[in-house]
Amino acid sequence: MLVEDILSRDPLYVEDSTFLTKARQLIRDNHVRGLPVVNSKRVVQGIVTTQDMLRVTSTKSNVTVSGFIVQVPTVTEDTDMFEAAKIMLKEKCTLLPVVESQEDLVLKGVVTLIDVFKHIDISKVPQKLIGDIMTTKVVTASPDDSLTEVWGKMLDLDFTGLPVAKDGKPIGMITRFDILKRGWARISKESETRPSDSTQMHAEKLMSSPIFSLGPEASLADAIELMLKHDMGRISVVDNGKLVGIVDRNDLIKSYLG
Repeated sequence: MLVEDILSRDPLYVEDSTFLTKARQLIRDNHVRGLPVVNSKRVVQGIVTTQDMLRVTSTKSNVTVSGFIVQVPTVTEDTDMFEAAKIMLKEKCTLLPVVESQEDLVLKGVVTLIDVFKHIDISKVPQKLIGDIMTTKVVTASPDDSLTEVWGKMLDLDFTGLPVAKDGKPIGMITRFDILKRGWARISKESETRPSDSTQMHAEKLMSSPIFSLGPEASLADAIELMLKHDMGRISVVDNGKLVGIVDRNDLIKSYLG
């Protein structure tokens, strides 16, 4: 399957002269992890990511995205989708601009790791257990952690979600989207406009529960099917009620690609 079969042909994007506040608003309102950046002729300049945009404070609101552009490779419609996935994993980015050609860098669309994930052929998934690929050093949030603490942890580690655990047992999942949908797009440690209740509301109030989880003996195919069914980016791995690991889309794509 090629990129042309899975790309978004009318993607959100910003020009290099766009104010950071506008880019941040687009990211917040559309729940995306990055945006392509183009010049006035729609020629690709790079991307901006949530990691940069969500750190922006009010004191930086009068500057443009030009100083925050991240250089990434571009792909064309005839690029194999798994080749595009390998590039994203290597570059540690979640999206790539799709251009007319490598000589003509006019933006045609965007391809993301989620696009690739949705088109994995389950029948070709390696016969492995998620216990073999899971991350065992799991970063968690406590149900009593304030949203400011959770938000800061997500930004520092570039995580889009954290399991919420109590006494070693997962009781929910909290994501950037859970916080963003409340309108709090800049409650990081640097922000001067932190909502007063962001330090008072706790993770337990916004987390999704019950949590979807699998045992370490579940297969990669089981994990992929569960993620696709519930549109999740990560699954907690639980053994005898205790949180023992976590598996995300990137882990599964890496295992699929070998």
